[in-house]
Amino acid sequence: MHLDDIELGTRPEGRTALKADWIVAHEGGQHRLLRDGEVVIEDGGVLYVGPQFDGEVARRIDFGAALLSPGFIDLDALSDLDTTLLGVDNQPAWAKGRVWPRSYIERGPYEMYNAEELAFQKKFTFAQLLLNGITTALPVASLFYREWGETRAEFDAAAQAAIDLGLRVYLGPAYRSGGMVCEGPGDLRPQFNETRGLEGLDVAVDFIRAWDGAGNGLVRGLLAPDRVETCTETLLRRTMAVADDMDVRVRLHCAQGIMERDTVQALHGTTAPQWLARINALASRLIAPHANVATEADLKLYRDHGVSIVHCPLVMARSGAALRSLRQCLDMGIEVGMGTDTAPPDMVMNMAIGSMVARLVDDRPDAVSSADMFNLATLGGAQVLGRSDLGRLEPGARADIAVFDLCDPMIAPTIDPIQSLVLGATGRITRTVFVDGRLSMHEGEVAGLDMRAARKRAQSQFDGLVARYPDRTFAHPAVHEIFPPSFPMLRS
Repeated sequence: MHLDDIELGTRPEGRTALKADWIVAHEGGQHRLLRDGEVVIEDGGVLYVGPQFDGEVARRIDFGAALLSPGFIDLDALSDLDTTLLGVDNQPAWAKGRVWPRSYIERGPYEMYNAEELAFQKKFTFAQLLLNGITTALPVASLFYREWGETRAEFDAAAQAAIDLGLRVYLGPAYRSGGMVCEGPGDLRPQFNETRGLEGLDVAVDFIRAWDGAGNGLVRGLLAPDRVETCTETLLRRTMAVADDMDVRVRLHCAQGIMERDTVQALHGTTAPQWLARINALASRLIAPHANVATEADLKLYRDHGVSIVHCPLVMARSGAALRSLRQCLDMGIEVGMGTDTAPPDMVMNMAIGSMVARLVDDRPDAVSSADMFNLATLGGAQVLGRSDLGRLEPGARADIAVFDLCDPMIAPTIDPIQSLVLGATGRITRTVFVDGRLSMHEGEVAGLDMRAARKRAQSQFDGLVARYPDRTFAHPAVHEIFPPSFPMLRS
């Protein structure tokens, strides 16, 4: 039977046997490679992994020269159409619309996308995650172009989009007590409105109560205070208390960059992790991207309190930053999972960049292996979320599966499928994705969304956002001054 006989967006009835030249099986607490084996799925779960299944099945699908793998877990999955990429080559951030100027604050910040556009961008970026073999995502978006925080309405739409597309998500609208304001060239200062932050927490709690467990468990709640330097002690204390009460994870960007480091030092006289420890906000349910400026003392606090790090090597390497070091964090026993946090949300590329950066930082070729990076993108994320049923293919796990095409001539020849994937491919070789046993993506198509038409709409929406950048850029220069072309335009 051919895969085309299964309708996109549906879970096939009965047992389905998936066969491939290579399978990443799980046994004895670790991944193991299986040659010419089968994975049998039924009712959203994995029933069997091994040589050809002897039992009765409703259908057999042979992917041939492919790697059948657990789907990736993206703990910091970009879910907006922001201009982060444009900011890489265009610095400093305060002059390029990445920090609100005082004039924009005084006129009143506003939403640069309307409600329909906010809902569309979530659906479009969720589809991009599936196209890259990501089956579980904790979405993250910029608040620079928002009126303040994320809204209940857009997250109602996001939850429904995840269910419609078939993506496993941990969701909660981001909230904050304040933000950075540009008072003059290079003069960045925090400004707070604690009432607004607490109102945002209330919105997030209401959302979680309404949606946690929806879509047969595809949607789970997440508390997402925006960044440590934009949160007050009261907001973070209440967030952790609510998280304990509701038994949900908390994601807080922390120890990620120089602006944050300097701001927290000025506000609290110490590093962000040490401040969090002081206010009893470090806990095992805390997920903390990115730890690039974490000190050894900070890392010990993470370890001792069970805090998890989200490693996003690509987005940081683009800006010349890095986790220092991944090997040290792993050797210390800190839980680490992977995030993409950039467009495109390519986990394969992140694994490749992660391995290179780790070796450069530690100046040793054996700092990490391809297997280490693959583990972080699967088992690491599952451990961070406390999910022993994700990130692995073994009986009892959820049927979250990505199939990677090993026939692609750009990655030939294949010797070891994990090394070939991590060091010689990108997420573009993702052929098929199942989430909870449902066919969520196949050959570049997802259920309920015309990707070609959506791509055009995304570009148009993005262009509209860029056109508004002068409003929120210091001194309000023209767009072509904020984002000049890489080369002068041809005049003839």
